[in-house]
Amino acid sequence: MASYNKVILLGNLTRDPELRYTPKGTASARLGLAVNRSYKTDTGETREEVTFVDIDAWGKQAELIAQYLRKGNPLFVEGRLKLDQWDDKTSGQKRSAIRVVMENFQFVGGRAEGRPAGGPPSSGHSAPASPASAPASGGDSGHDGPPPEEDDVPF
Repeated sequence: MASYNKVILLGNLTRDPELRYTPKGTASARLGLAVNRSYKTDTGETREEVTFVDIDAWGKQAELIAQYLRKGNPLFVEGRLKLDQWDDKTSGQKRSAIRVVMENFQFVGGRAEGRPAGGPPSSGHSAPASPASAPASGGDSGHDGPPPEEDDVPF
């Protein structure tokens, strides 16, 4: 049976990106994205719901996002869903979370205050990061290869 795993999101960062490096020197950034949805109820009342999504970025993409984006900035993300599972060290219970592994992104909007003049392009331009189909060993990809060893994950 064929499978397809693709996520496309446009939202605002809920916190500043957390940039770290694995012991092997690969950049990794964790970020949160809030995605809003407006809808009308059966009575015609407009309501809004917010979905909070955790995103992992790797390589050059992680470095660019950490350099140019802060809490509240808009971001367009393409990626894939990944299920993380672990044992809680305090309770010993099994835990899990669905995350998005970023494969590509675009900066959205113009240059914000606090960004350097040579900052990221404005709306509609792709970020200068390697395509997701490039080999993960290049360090600039969206980390499309196997995940790092558990000891290498900096979180």
